[in-house]
Parts: sequence; structure tokens; C-alpha cells
Amino acid sequence: MRTFGMIVAAAVGAALALSGCGHDDDHDSSASSSAMAPMASTEAISATAEPGKRACTAEDITVSGGFGTPPTITIADTCAPPKTLITKDLVKGAGPEAKSGQQLAMNYTLITWSDKKKLDSSFDRGEPFELTLGAGQVIPGWDQGLAGIKQGGRRLLIVPPDLGYGQGGMGIKPNETLVFVTDAVKVPAS
Repeated sequence: MRTFGMIVAAAVGAALALSGCGHDDDHDSSASSSAMAPMASTEAISATAEPGKRACTAEDITVSGGFGTPPTITIADTCAPPKTLITKDLVKGAGPEAKSGQQLAMNYTLITWSDKKKLDSSFDRGEPFELTLGAGQVIPGWDQGLAGIKQGGRRLLIVPPDLGYGQGGMGIKPNETLVFVTDAVKVPAS
């Protein structure tokens, strides 16, 4: 069974549970507006989980392979996981740009930061993952980090725990930082 798909279902369930508890989304909306635009890939993040180590940037993640091929992802050992969402376009893409509310088809590979191992990949299944951007069907790191990606584009997402799976589950450790390489297979024209 698809790990990411099961995790998406768990995230949707958690979101519904929070909404039923009167969760205030003011925190999320302020984070969304600043995280919607990709951060400069050279921006250093000052808060780190490991004292004495600087926070990693997109340049500390090595990705080989081009759009449409399974990526090989290497995370540096010399820096700590960042505390904010980091995105970097590895291939710009030339098609339509993804906007909230659109149905996307994405290929992806997921690497967990703590053990630097592949946890899931739609490339391995030979089938893109479909989602409606901004509808809460996926983790906030995807809803925020995929905004603006163009069809044919490949984007690196470094997702901190608060925009990922927080308490963990489905093979993901609590407080895990996630590294995704995503390919925008289909983005509808506006």
C-alpha cells in the first residue's frame, strides 16, 4: 500500500479532528502567505535542532537525475535540518503554473532526514500522485511548497515537522524533517 497515500489520509483525519475542536487557523494563514513563495535557496535559517550546527539550505541537498526520472537525493551531514519550509526549483518547467484549487498530478520521492533513507516514491510505482492543491489533502508543506510550480518542473521541498507529520506515524518518526523531490507531471491551464 502506498505509504504517502496512507499518510495523506491520516493528515486529512487529523485536520478534521482539529477543525472539530475549534482549532484557530489564524496561525496557518500567516504562515501560508510567507511560505507560498519559494525562499531564496541561499537563505540561512538561524534556528537549528542541533547546537553548534548551522541550518541546512537547499544547496546542502544534492539531487541527481532530471525531470521524469527517479532522483537520487543526498543530504549533507554537516548541518542541521531547517525549521522553515525551503523550496528550490531544480527544473523550471514551461507549462502552466500551479494554483490553489487545481488538480495536480505529481511524481515524488520522499527521504527522511534522520536516517537519510527513501521512505516512499511514486516513481517506483510508475504512477503519479493526484491531489487538489490547497485543499488539505496533503501535508501543509506540499500545499504551500508546490504553489507556483510549472508543469514540467522539478522542485525540491525540505519540510519541517510542523508542516509535515509532526508526531509521526506510518513509518515516519516524530519531529521528522522530510525531503521531497517532486515532478509536476500535470498542471491544468488556468
